Amino acid sequence: MSINEVDNHGSASTNSVIISTMNDLPGYEVVEVLGDVVGLTVRSRHLGSQIGAGIKSMFGGELKGMTKMLYDSRIEARDRLIDSAQQRGAHAVLAMRFDANDFGDGGQEICAYGTAVKIRKR
Repeated sequence: MSINEVDNHGSASTNSVIISTMNDLPGYEVVEVLGDVVGLTVRSRHLGSQIGAGIKSMFGGELKGMTKMLYDSRIEARDRLIDSAQQRGAHAVLAMRFDANDFGDGGQEICAYGTAVKIRKR
């Protein structure tokens, strides 16, 4: 939903959610806090990318396969965050952040989280 698609009564004209890394949304007031929402994905690196990364680390340079995997993982986690917010009836997610953790021999968890809220134009 674009910022213009929330009317003065706080109703949204689409099923989208505004995502902000800020704690507030200029021009809007929070009318209801729905609580925390999370989007999570866990990915394992395939053997080819691990071998390529090992070789590349000896000579330096960007690990493009790993970069793409992490970028795609963030998008997936954010999309799941939006789905979670929509299920709770949120218009926006404030203070959105990403967190990442490695586990085992080549897996990574990416988490997107924030506070789901209902908003209205001031």
